[in-house]
Amino acid sequence: MSLDGSVEARWPALRDPLAPQRATALVLALIVLWPLAILADFKPWRLFESGNLTAIGLFLSGFIPPATGSEFLGLLLKATLETVAMATAGIALAFVIAVPLAAIMTHSLSISRIGPGSGRWRSDLLRQVARALLTILRAIPELVWALMLVRALGLGPAAGVLALAVTYGGMLGKVYAEILESGDTRPAQAVLEAGGGRTAAFFYGLLPGSAQELASYTVYRWECAVRASVVMGFVGAGGLGQLMDQSMRMLNGGEASSILIVFLALVLLADGLSAALRRLLA
Repeated sequence: MSLDGSVEARWPALRDPLAPQRATALVLALIVLWPLAILADFKPWRLFESGNLTAIGLFLSGFIPPATGSEFLGLLLKATLETVAMATAGIALAFVIAVPLAAIMTHSLSISRIGPGSGRWRSDLLRQVARALLTILRAIPELVWALMLVRALGLGPAAGVLALAVTYGGMLGKVYAEILESGDTRPAQAVLEAGGGRTAAFFYGLLPGSAQELASYTVYRWECAVRASVVMGFVGAGGLGQLMDQSMRMLNGGEASSILIVFLALVLLADGLSAALRRLLA
């Protein structure tokens, strides 16, 4: 065998066999995304123009140092507790909405599918109704719900809690059903075929294999609820968002900086909680 042949046999050519397909996909993506970027007036290079950089620098300089006054820190603590309470209560109510609807949508929990029977069409109809309800709940953004509920309930966290419950109930229900369906459904089928009910099939057939993913997604949605509750505070739902709105209106960058630091701490808390739950359920 020649020297070149032995070298090729020992070190084959480092070439990606899917390189043409990847290059074609990249070109097609650019062809599709470029007109969308033009339509959205996406011009990030404007950030680096001298006048814009100066304005950004002056704006950010107002955030240093963070506000540490005792009166403001008291207000910040109260607003933080309101935000956490709003997000937690909203996710709890959303969970109550999502779990029954997700169980109805999950095809592997349907008793009628394991054998012939006259009730199959009713199960399919109920599943479609649950799917349509979840679609309606999550189709309207929580901010729109908050605007409507603030008019009905007045200013305060109650409107934010209900807005989060409605929208996140639709989101949780849809994803819960997808998680339950994507796992191993054979244990649930075995429970149903042995004469067990839907509740037993859920707790003993589907939940053990999906608990980690369900818990992780729930904590992630709690983190999203914290962010959403901050945004809803700008429309009068209370919490950190309302305090941030007041600080920005007063051009007090130090107070805004302190609020952002607390917000970052809440996101880190959510990450730690998610990791702890995954370890606990492992």
